[in-house]
Amino acid sequence: MKTIDDLEVAGRRVFLRADLNVPLENGRITDDGRIRAVAPTVAKLAQSGAKVIVASHLGRPKGAPDPQFSLAPVAVRLGELVGREVAFAADTVGDSAKETVGTLGEGEVALLENLRFNAGETAKDEAERGAFARELAALADVYVDDAFGAMHRKHASVFDLPQLLPHAAGDLVLKEVSVLKRLTEEVDRPYAVVLGGSKVSDKIGVIDNMLGKADRILIGGGMAYTFLRAQGHEVGKSLLQEDQIPACLEYLRRAEESGVEFVLPVDVVVSPDFPDLKTKAPAPHATVDADKIPADQEGLDIGERTRELFAGKLADAATVFWNGPMGVFEHPDFAGGTQAVARSLADTAAFTVVGGGDSAAAVRQLGFKDDDFSHISTGGGASLEYLEGKQLPGLTALDD
Repeated sequence: MKTIDDLEVAGRRVFLRADLNVPLENGRITDDGRIRAVAPTVAKLAQSGAKVIVASHLGRPKGAPDPQFSLAPVAVRLGELVGREVAFAADTVGDSAKETVGTLGEGEVALLENLRFNAGETAKDEAERGAFARELAALADVYVDDAFGAMHRKHASVFDLPQLLPHAAGDLVLKEVSVLKRLTEEVDRPYAVVLGGSKVSDKIGVIDNMLGKADRILIGGGMAYTFLRAQGHEVGKSLLQEDQIPACLEYLRRAEESGVEFVLPVDVVVSPDFPDLKTKAPAPHATVDADKIPADQEGLDIGERTRELFAGKLADAATVFWNGPMGVFEHPDFAGGTQAVARSLADTAAFTVVGGGDSAAAVRQLGFKDDDFSHISTGGGASLEYLEGKQLPGLTALDD
């Protein structure tokens, strides 16, 4: 896989696929982590004399322009981070894009409007996707992919476009892949994997693959209640995937046979109703044993004893991968478990990786800094699929 240093970029139009899919609230960026992650690559290309054409998706527009998903605010923030003005094209391959790109000088940067405003970007039909890729290719001379968060998508700008131009991986992608290899091929032990989030079904592939690699697997979040139910416990109104109970039983059995510690909550914080995340008004809650959840209550966080249990299991780990919050971290009454896991990772000397997505949002919202951890991934879904052992289309397209 070639790198930016293998390309001749001076004076050439470089199409940089970035992942600028940041959260917006009333047109304001609430977490610029992904912009900050790719800014060094943008700056590097510009300083090398490239005419930099940055492109990204944002949100899930339905193949047509939608003002709430415009990248216009991102252009402003990217310019602040790279220390130079970023021109903004009001479309992806139309007149505005062609004019904006056509006027770029060496060392200048432009950002195209949301790629997903064009149905060809995400089309399942190869001909439609390929046609859009050819329109994008006409804007550039070379291609660099630094959008690790989109690497698991077989989209035009990720999979088809690099096959049409000289291509290379960006520095962020190389860093992400290097980190993932440390989690799968060059692991320092003990190796602990912490999984949370809402659904077992979202993490089945990771659990399946990690049972052969990790020394300990700690389960929290909404997915824990399906495991508790598999053990025969009442889970009340807690999130439950009945169809995943057989898989949970199988994983518990395999963990015992293979000597992998499989750690479930011993107590949980419950409430009769899901909290109001807009007002964040205080919610009634109590802590109960994990096997004694009342029928009219819903588990929304791990309890204090579980936090201490998890901290103990992480204290001597040499490698930790964490994906998924331990509870409804967006509400202060149910953020304690996620806060405790983040603190355990921040305090350890282990190689610690926060697996993007909600986990990355949670640690930042809870006041942790990026350098409190060895690495915060920019791609939750891509990281999980890599850890499942799947091939990522974006990486495959960059292979020579």
